Amino acid sequence: MNLVKWIDFQSLGDKRGSLVAVEIGMDKAVPFDIKRIYYIYRTMESVSRGYHAHKNLKQVAICVAGRCRMVLDDGKKRVEVWLDSPTKGLLIEDMVWREMHDFSEDCVLLVLASEHYDESDYIRNYERFRREVLK
Repeated sequence: MNLVKWIDFQSLGDKRGSLVAVEIGMDKAVPFDIKRIYYIYRTMESVSRGYHAHKNLKQVAICVAGRCRMVLDDGKKRVEVWLDSPTKGLLIEDMVWREMHDFSEDCVLLVLASEHYDESDYIRNYERFRREVLK
């Protein structure tokens, strides 16, 4: 499985500024219906977040301001990428462990989710995640 799947969003604009439209559907950028949107901001540089996987949830993470380092892990391979562009989204599939590190002071991380919040969908223990994914 390729862990790093980028979605490029078209930047529209003119002399007044830029605009990015996020559209869903079969022939659009986001490959799932969006049921939840949230954003993370004012995270101190020394704080890391995430440390979980989802059983059935897909997400697209977009750093609309600033930057942060994302770690993705499928139980076999671990990769790191920087989110630092409002025109690039990172598609995160289900059963992928994710961690977020090195937030810039101005970081705003927007997340589009395929499902509503459901605590039972989370796997918050890395060893449990590895056992489940390597079955």
